[in-house]
Amino acid sequence: MEAVNFDKAVEQIVQRDGRYHREAYLFVRDALDHTQKNILRNAKDGIRHVSAQELLEGLRAYGLQFYGPMTMLVLNDWGIRRCEDFGEIVFNMIDFGLFAKTDQDNRNDFKGGYLFEEAFQKPFVPNIRPGIDPQQTSIPASERKSESVDPA
Repeated sequence: MEAVNFDKAVEQIVQRDGRYHREAYLFVRDALDHTQKNILRNAKDGIRHVSAQELLEGLRAYGLQFYGPMTMLVLNDWGIRRCEDFGEIVFNMIDFGLFAKTDQDNRNDFKGGYLFEEAFQKPFVPNIRPGIDPQQTSIPASERKSESVDPA
């Protein structure tokens, strides 16, 4: 079997299925590598198949590590708006021989993985401290009601 050229295969995928930007495929490949390294670090049995749920968690962690609070914006720009989009990208790559799958793997494994807002935005939302009125936190500090005593 002839080795598949990743860049050429991705170009063909993007021509056939224009829903996702070329960078989305590179991101998924890099996130899979990242996930496999983390699994290998925590296991003694070497590289093994990565489940959809493990890959989704790896995609989330890799995105947050690489893009931080901009992760969701970047993914949206590439056409990725939900976990099912990751599944479509993975199966496009499987169809072109870039990834392998087991007989049990299918696109539905990526359904309902997590909400993007929860996964990519919530980690960067400031925590509200107990005792502070949440409505006051949206008001600029100079305009907030002061709870302190005026020393004058």
